[in-house]
Amino acid sequence: MFMRLFDNLRAAKVPVSLREYLSFLEGLRAGLVTYDIDGFYFFARTVMVKDERHLDRFDRAFAATFEALEAADIGEMLESVEIPEEWLRKLAEKHLTEEERAEIEGLGGFDKLMETLKERLKEQEKRHQGGNKWIGTAGTSPFGAYGYNPEGVRIGQHESRHQRAVKVWDKREFRDLDGSVELGTRNIKVALKRLRRWARDGAADELDLNGTIRATAENGYLDVKTRPERRNAVKVLLFLDVGGSMDPHIKIVEELFSAAKTEFKHLKHYYFHNCLYEGVWTNNRRRWSEQTETWELLRSFGPDYKCIFVGDASMSPYEIAYPGGANEHWNAESGETWLARARDQWPSNLWINPLDQRYWRHTQSTQMIQGIFGKERMVPMTLDGIERGMRILTK
Repeated sequence: MFMRLFDNLRAAKVPVSLREYLSFLEGLRAGLVTYDIDGFYFFARTVMVKDERHLDRFDRAFAATFEALEAADIGEMLESVEIPEEWLRKLAEKHLTEEERAEIEGLGGFDKLMETLKERLKEQEKRHQGGNKWIGTAGTSPFGAYGYNPEGVRIGQHESRHQRAVKVWDKREFRDLDGSVELGTRNIKVALKRLRRWARDGAADELDLNGTIRATAENGYLDVKTRPERRNAVKVLLFLDVGGSMDPHIKIVEELFSAAKTEFKHLKHYYFHNCLYEGVWTNNRRRWSEQTETWELLRSFGPDYKCIFVGDASMSPYEIAYPGGANEHWNAESGETWLARARDQWPSNLWINPLDQRYWRHTQSTQMIQGIFGKERMVPMTLDGIERGMRILTK
């Protein structure tokens, strides 16, 4: 039966190897999890999932493997999947309180409920729809999915409908941790860690354990050595698009900004609207009175800086291509001119776009910016996208 789980994991693109699957089987033979549903789930996940991005895929494959009671012929299911009575009993003992057990009287108590379930599994030979006895969908049977019974065992149903099931058989514990979804601050930090260059500078206030051992052995007495703390020496120049079409993306951009401030010691950030022009700012309330000339940035920050633009690249093409095309002021030079200057000054550059990548090809301005920086240098604001972008910046 477990070969089906392995096949489903591979089909869901969880990178589980044959060696990991065999280790999983060895653990089961050794009795690491016996009659413990939760233990079985967590053991399987621990052995066969190496990256938290794949937790949601694992949950879906796991559910698809063991929810076949809802969709498959019950006779075929019984040939491949066994549900020992002890599993159900142990699961109930672990999760049901005394009060909850006392409430299970619909079939004469929990023992009677489990006994009846076992009998139905033996008697039923096919999928059943409706009714009040067999395991199936709809109807009022205490076993199955998408029906109603005051107390029962829910099997093969994706969500609760009446909140009355004694035990949810196939609850998913994790979701939205896939590499293709938008990020949280923690996951962004993980992705940004790929852009690192370690250096030791500043005061020597960190214990040098290896140096202390070496000096103590050479001198014959305790000789404590210290060294500067190791820090990420990468220098980052961050340009953030604000206002207009970026308003729906405020939360995720804030999370990116927060993660970047934590990860990079040498970080300078500036705001712009839609496209880079002759001035940028660091305080949005004073964007018109306290701007910094873009020329000053080009002169002040050398080519060793990593330049990252964050914006949806959605604007009128005139804002990029023509002088005077900006929608809030008269720009003497086109946005394309300023973007090209930034690209040339900081060759290690990247554009992170929070807009769903499916819509990029439908927006002319997005394609124009891709043409300026290079198509591969615009990445989506997802875990996979940012990790790909960090690899680009390390080249």
